[in-house]
Amino acid sequence: MIRKSLWLLAGLAVVVMFVSLLRPAGEDSVDAEALGEDALGAAIAERRGALVDEVVFTQESDVGKVAGLIERGSHQLFTQGITNLTAFHRLRDSDKGAYETAYGSSSELALNPATFDDENALNPFTVREIREAMNWLVNRRYIAEEIYGGMAVPRVLPLNTAFPDYARLADTARALELRYQHDPERARRVIEEHMEKLGALKRGGRWVYNDTPVTIRVLIRTEDARNQVGDYVANLMEDLGFRVLRQYRTAEEASRIWIAGDPAGGQWNIYTGSWVSTTINRDEATNLSFYYTQRGRPELLWQTYASGDELDEIASRLERRDFTRMAERRDLMARGLELAMASSYRIWLIDQQSIIPRASNVIMAADLAGGIAGSRLWPYTLRYTDRVGGRMVFGSPSVLTEPWNPVAGSNWLFDTMITRPLSDPPLLPDPFTGLYLPQRVARAEVTVQEDAPINKTLDWLTLDRQEEIPVPPEAWIGWNAEEGRFRMVAEDHPEGVNARSKVRIQYEDGFLDRQWQDGSTMSMADLLLPWILTHSRADEKSPFFDPSHVPAFQVYKQHFRGLKIIREEPLIIEVYSDQVLPDAETLVASRALTPLPWHTLSIGMMAEQAGDLAFSSYKSDINRIDWMSLVAGPSLNVLRRHLDRAIDMGFMPYGGVLKDFLGSEDEISQRYQALKQWDSERKHFWVGDGPFYLHSVHPVERTVVLRRNEKFQDPSSKWLDFSRPEIPELTLDGPLMVRTGEAAEFNLAVTFAGEPYPEGAIDNARYLLFDGDGDLVTEGALLPVGAGQWQVTLSSEQIRSLGTGANSLELAVTSTRVALPAFASHAFATVPAGTRTLEELDD
Repeated sequence: MIRKSLWLLAGLAVVVMFVSLLRPAGEDSVDAEALGEDALGAAIAERRGALVDEVVFTQESDVGKVAGLIERGSHQLFTQGITNLTAFHRLRDSDKGAYETAYGSSSELALNPATFDDENALNPFTVREIREAMNWLVNRRYIAEEIYGGMAVPRVLPLNTAFPDYARLADTARALELRYQHDPERARRVIEEHMEKLGALKRGGRWVYNDTPVTIRVLIRTEDARNQVGDYVANLMEDLGFRVLRQYRTAEEASRIWIAGDPAGGQWNIYTGSWVSTTINRDEATNLSFYYTQRGRPELLWQTYASGDELDEIASRLERRDFTRMAERRDLMARGLELAMASSYRIWLIDQQSIIPRASNVIMAADLAGGIAGSRLWPYTLRYTDRVGGRMVFGSPSVLTEPWNPVAGSNWLFDTMITRPLSDPPLLPDPFTGLYLPQRVARAEVTVQEDAPINKTLDWLTLDRQEEIPVPPEAWIGWNAEEGRFRMVAEDHPEGVNARSKVRIQYEDGFLDRQWQDGSTMSMADLLLPWILTHSRADEKSPFFDPSHVPAFQVYKQHFRGLKIIREEPLIIEVYSDQVLPDAETLVASRALTPLPWHTLSIGMMAEQAGDLAFSSYKSDINRIDWMSLVAGPSLNVLRRHLDRAIDMGFMPYGGVLKDFLGSEDEISQRYQALKQWDSERKHFWVGDGPFYLHSVHPVERTVVLRRNEKFQDPSSKWLDFSRPEIPELTLDGPLMVRTGEAAEFNLAVTFAGEPYPEGAIDNARYLLFDGDGDLVTEGALLPVGAGQWQVTLSSEQIRSLGTGANSLELAVTSTRVALPAFASHAFATVPAGTRTLEELDD
């Protein structure tokens, strides 16, 4: 069988790197010399598109080399955050080194819940209670403080501790964190009880099943601190009496096992996983579906998840946003989190404060969550501080990790960081708030039903409410794969149907007059073919049917109510849905149609229909064919063959419909000839419309080269206004001892860079009061009492309700200027009346 990753040539012992690609950046560029401030400003003002000429991505997984490579000038940036304290300190102390800080990375243990094909290979993690017990087994604080050197915080829940939902659900979060705090003895009792129920026995302190040692295969990532995490967990499992096999693997090697492989094959039990939120997630309601249900991802691992009807229903409702009040959402989230922890398909460990290295003379807009690798704005803002143009070299722990295709290709962070600059989406997220801003959209109008829980923050869109939102009967609600035509709303709803939301989007003038990077001109077909394909891949009557696509599509189908093209110039669309998101800006971004070049999609569709290639890893596995890559490997010759067929046939997917949406009569032949010329020059089929184009791909050398798209239309200065994020800094002061029956006052200073944080920029400031048992006693809002000053006053009755003992006051502050909440806590003791307090003893 030809495996999908074979093209990566992982078995090569010798890798040859292009020395020319790693010479000091900018030395061959005529406009890369250092400029004075005025000359630099003038050069930026005159330029269009990217502010550097070339970006080279190379594979470098040794974090110990980071500072040295930056100091020597061979590399300007590393895409992965570092956890090595020695490397961080060297970078911090270097004149030539600097760094960005991001808060969107997390680490976990992914557990394999599948029953193994080998009947003698017992997998303990098929049992829910054993998976749940892993939460008590691991010491998250040890991992955060010792393994990550204090550059992480413990994480228990499927919520990022730095994102808004964690602050909104602080009481639920705290209760669950206490329930699942480190308790290794409890973990041991539960695991032993259920191992015995499985029929396993302990002999000589070791678990056996059918006279075979029970083996736990720990798949350990080697590029970062997860190497030590894997060893730590492996030691814990050995201490419990399991035979442990430690499998040390890189990202690419591990991907073949836990993502691309069949979990029933028994190749692994535990994987040291990591996730990165590439943008600030203002709404984590979909996390339950993604991490705990079959709708999360198409791979076989996710298809083994069976979290139960209640969690599945809650997760589905949250994904559809099937609620009318934020209080209802809060209740769903609270119950869903409880059920997710009980099922524990993954054991959350830490949220990492990622330190992302860069040269001190390099600047860009980094995302507070995703850092540089996750930032949507890095291609538009990347530049040297003293020049325009030049080359930069990015080091990445993995390059070309999985096959690239725009339908169901790689979603690895270090792959998507490279593909993202190749496209130019209609909207882009603010890297500090996560709110979407228009890039190719002129305006948007959002209309929702009167009871919809939604807010608008920015001025580029409007938000209105009305009692009913009827869907036009002529709007498209789906695709009839059997007849090859759009399906109208009137067909599915002859008596009419209403929607909870309508989004009307007007794109910029001339949106479809732009060119793809191969020189061909866009048309409406570039917007409609991806939409049709999304529907076709969920239809059993379609040759593109993909079972792994169905769960996610079913959620979409439950809320989607119709699409209507109002006009083509300027392009105006209306999208009707029963889904309402908390932020109107995000709702518009989720409804906008994004173009993909129909001619590159079409040859991929021909290859999949012929059974030569598959868009998804799932279809690749079940059909034993290659996972399609548009940029490297054996897929390229297959696609070239189908391109020649398309030229000979004049092939147009769904031509009976889409030919009416082409820009000219000869568009079909022009598109394919442009693509053939592009492949002749570039040796790949990845065509985009972004500020960079994919110049060359070198799989053996693990190198990818991007170059500036000189025809990009925007001024280079368009997105350069983003500066330092204003994250609130909290200082909480109050008494250490309070006598029962007396009131207590606690004072909070909220500042940024030493200056008071404006009261008008504080979105919410709340406190939670916990007693010595960790129970929530009361909560409320802080009161502003001066510039940057806030206060909490606990009444004598509230203090009396605590009893005597240790207590904790915890504060959460959110700002309109950044989406990341700030936290502070203060421990104090309540003592009997008449006791002298510490403050009195000091006096």
